[in-house]
Amino acid sequence: MSWKMALGGLGLAICAAPALAQTPACAPRDQVVDQLARRYGEVPQSIGLGSDNAVMEVFASAETGTWTITVTTPAGLTCLLASGQAFEAAAALLTPPGSDA
Repeated sequence: MSWKMALGGLGLAICAAPALAQTPACAPRDQVVDQLARRYGEVPQSIGLGSDNAVMEVFASAETGTWTITVTTPAGLTCLLASGQAFEAAAALLTPPGSDA
């Protein structure tokens, strides 16, 4: 399993799916977003509202294909849940309803 050090100075590590049972690393959202952008070129790709008004986001880099999934609490604490490689936007892969494809 490969580890990706995210949020450098914060010392937070995120990992690939096999280790999701471990406690996620968390920090204020602005710091997480800044580090994902600066260190990995990852920017928001999708967003959704979860239970208890938690916000789930997928960040990814079109250049490198790396991706990170985060969840942000209403208090602004963002936790890193998973990361990986080979990101592709699903919208380009899906066939619209009613099409002949």
